Amino acid sequence: MNESYSGPLERLDGNRWRIPKSYKPGMRVDGIIYANDVLIEAIKGDKSPEQVANVATLPGIVRYSLAMPDIHWGYGFCIGGVAATDPEQGGVISPGGVGYDINCGVRLIRTNIKFTDAKNKIEQLVNQLFRDVPCGVGQGGIVKFNKSELCKLMAEGSRYVVKRGFGWESDIEATEAHGLIEGADPSLVSDRALQRGSDQCGTLGSGNHFMEVQVVEKIDDPQAAAVMGLVEGNLTVMIHSGSRGLGYQVCEDALHELQDTPRKYGIDLPDKQLSCAPVHSNEGQRYLKTMRAAANFAWCSRQIMTHLAREAFARVFETPAERLQMNLVYDVAHNIAKMEPYDVDGVSTSLCVHRKGATRAFPPGHPELPERYRPIGQPVLVPGDMGRASYVLVGQPGSMEHTFGSSCHGAGRRMSRGAAIRASKGRSIKKELLDRGVIARARGRTGLEEEQPDAYKDVTHVVGVLHDAHISRKVAKLRPIGVIKG
Repeated sequence: MNESYSGPLERLDGNRWRIPKSYKPGMRVDGIIYANDVLIEAIKGDKSPEQVANVATLPGIVRYSLAMPDIHWGYGFCIGGVAATDPEQGGVISPGGVGYDINCGVRLIRTNIKFTDAKNKIEQLVNQLFRDVPCGVGQGGIVKFNKSELCKLMAEGSRYVVKRGFGWESDIEATEAHGLIEGADPSLVSDRALQRGSDQCGTLGSGNHFMEVQVVEKIDDPQAAAVMGLVEGNLTVMIHSGSRGLGYQVCEDALHELQDTPRKYGIDLPDKQLSCAPVHSNEGQRYLKTMRAAANFAWCSRQIMTHLAREAFARVFETPAERLQMNLVYDVAHNIAKMEPYDVDGVSTSLCVHRKGATRAFPPGHPELPERYRPIGQPVLVPGDMGRASYVLVGQPGSMEHTFGSSCHGAGRRMSRGAAIRASKGRSIKKELLDRGVIARARGRTGLEEEQPDAYKDVTHVVGVLHDAHISRKVAKLRPIGVIKG
């Protein structure tokens, strides 16, 4: 989308901009975009602010339509979009507010391996991960699930694959919602979706998905880092992946089923990609139940890849993963809709919170957090790009007050994939990464070109906005040293 945004943007403070609800007919609330002076110029370069305004027209939307600083153009909702609707006030659920890759998310594994001791083995490690973790378009996993097993997996979440030997009991506690959203109904998932998912659980996929070996370069919050087990100079592993073809098909099926639903309920939309249904309607409940099933599939998939990564490390370092202390720090979703309680006009109200390219950032004391994280807040995992850095943050009280417990999910694209490929003509992205100290392996012909560092915003600016706005606080900076991609 090459057109730029020309509508109003009113500065509220150093980190927030407003699109007033007077901007276009049908807006029920203001739009709020989190950005600094540098980021806002990039954000105005496409029509994603227009999507923020469009989302503000959804029935039952509460307070405002939000965009995190990694905002860019998406399907219906912008990527980086957050919106909460009140089902008791006609609030809707919109598949465009979740995205095609349901429960795309990130998990981080810490280790006790010092980079200084391991740097001569990093290339061997990356090659081992590339052999052991299926990645790329059409790549099947090490485990094939029949229809009955898939349905159990989608109903039980992470615990199902941990019981089958793919992980540790402690992984479940360190996963958002314990790797299970209650209320999934796998019987409503289409045979086509089941077929697509039968051999894809435990596979990385393609596009911007990755498994990355990193070194903890800098600690900003020693107390929080200690609770997470992050030590300066030690290796970590970050996994970014989602629900693969199964989740894509669930979204595709829902969009087809909901195409006439807005008209049925008298909902007027400025963009048909915002197709939606009231949360309490049969159509809305059907989508929620299938979305939850796909979300549980994605948690199982990342859990299996965690097992594969531990096995690869154990082979390379000739030491069991337990002795390498490869503990899961956290796993958090960033393409999801969940029912969560918030204070609305002094009343605790269950809202349907859409997070599309946005992640939870619950503050200290939140009852949904594992006990060990309640004193510091929820870990927030923000991957950057292959050449610069990723960040670990913790949620702050401001998130509950201003962003429905949400933070950014990554750096955010500033170039389309096509533009990134064109910009890489005559260059070797693999060599450029190696010159930065990053060993990269990709299955696809254009994987590295599409995902080159220049294709993304500077993640330091992105996390800086939410740190300064007291939404999430910086804990640690992680520098990439090895990456595998589809």
